[in-house]
Amino acid sequence: MSLGSPEHPAILLAHSYYMRYDPKQSRKLKPYPPLSTLIAAALLRRERRPFAFFDAMLSEGVEEFRDVLHAARPKIVGILEDNFNFLTKMCTTRMREAAFEMITAAKSTGARVVVNGSDAIDQTAAYLHVGADAVILGEAEETFLDVTGRWSDDPDADLSQVPGLAIAGPAGAPSAIRRTPPRRSIANLDALPFPAWDLIDVEQYRVAWSAAHGRLSWNACTSRGCPYACNWCAKPVFGRRYTQRSPGNVAAELAQLARVVGPDHVWFADDIFGLTPRWIEAFARDVRSRRAAIPFTMQSRVNLMTSSAVKALAEARCEEVWLGVESGSQAVLDAMDKGTTLEEAREATRRLKQHGIRACWFIQLGYPGEDWDAILRTRDLIRDEEPDDIGVSVAYPLPGTPFYDRVRMDLKGKANWSDSDDLAMMFRGAYSTDFYREIRDLLHQEVNDRGRLEGQWAALEAREGAHRSTPALGRTLRVSAGDLS
Repeated sequence: MSLGSPEHPAILLAHSYYMRYDPKQSRKLKPYPPLSTLIAAALLRRERRPFAFFDAMLSEGVEEFRDVLHAARPKIVGILEDNFNFLTKMCTTRMREAAFEMITAAKSTGARVVVNGSDAIDQTAAYLHVGADAVILGEAEETFLDVTGRWSDDPDADLSQVPGLAIAGPAGAPSAIRRTPPRRSIANLDALPFPAWDLIDVEQYRVAWSAAHGRLSWNACTSRGCPYACNWCAKPVFGRRYTQRSPGNVAAELAQLARVVGPDHVWFADDIFGLTPRWIEAFARDVRSRRAAIPFTMQSRVNLMTSSAVKALAEARCEEVWLGVESGSQAVLDAMDKGTTLEEAREATRRLKQHGIRACWFIQLGYPGEDWDAILRTRDLIRDEEPDDIGVSVAYPLPGTPFYDRVRMDLKGKANWSDSDDLAMMFRGAYSTDFYREIRDLLHQEVNDRGRLEGQWAALEAREGAHRSTPALGRTLRVSAGDLS
């Protein structure tokens, strides 16, 4: 437990992502502190509100949270997920179970509980049913300050006029969820304080990172939201807005981060880092002028990797860019409403490599319309352009997306992955889950071995028909993306 202030804490601030509950992430061992939660902590500190802090990331489990809960004896518990961490956006059932255990433990002490995160927004009724008093819808910071301020004055305060909440119905109908008017998004991100990094056991992270990777990586974020409309992408917290911090503000944070934490590398957790070349160029100038440039990794889109943008990224010490390439089939990309082309993927990859930046791809298998031919096109694109690394997933329908609405009638009983390595098909796709896992492993071999694995692909193709669950669906959808509606 970390104390955010010397007084007895009235508030316990926490999150529920326990790396030890995710076998794949435990093996990879790339822990990042809860960025969103630490910004909320910094705001509490700025408001001079006593609080304690619990970091679940490298914790042994929920039992440690219970120990902190009993030591702090807070009146209010906020479980605010790191909305910048892609792992929390997966809404896995194991982390939901952990959140439920934390809510139950907090309620058993008589504390008021408020929660926020992608899963809580998607599964509001379940979180309220297990005991949460309120679910913050959208950005957490301002609503969290509002709620905790009211509860500090009166634990039974009426929250029905607090914007941006879901709360249980009146006593006679508690299962009827009441949603208050939406709260306006934060327009000036520069006005937010830097994350309260001092609440984190930096050395614990440094030891874990150094043992697994030989250096310490830390996280930061320069923006919120994504303006693009990929129809499988869930945006329950930030939506389709795109709000950026100023380049100078980000550079100032990196300079302070270097002094306080001293990371060897930074992971920018933005959905899209640097929407325009102009912003990236200004960022490169600012980090150089402050001598704050730290090697970094970021995410972007293939159509944004223009010559000027890539040149500026190299000047800012970018060492790795992850691109949503998704598929080697243009028909599949069009069906996704991706808004990119295969030629843009090729150009972006070559351009990054020419500037000494690692080009890495996200690949998505199993989207409706992808048949065996489309899978081979993805393989061939990987062979042609030789990305430095790939991350492979299967299409994952999440509530609130057009993709979810399209496949809802085909959804199976399982609605969420259990952990980040699950890779289970949630709907009736072209092939079985086990077959997609074999494809994933073979695509990784293509990248890691740089060999022509014709024998393995031939063996896989020989068994393709036996694993096919929708023999005509893929071919029909390849004819026209409009058939998806």
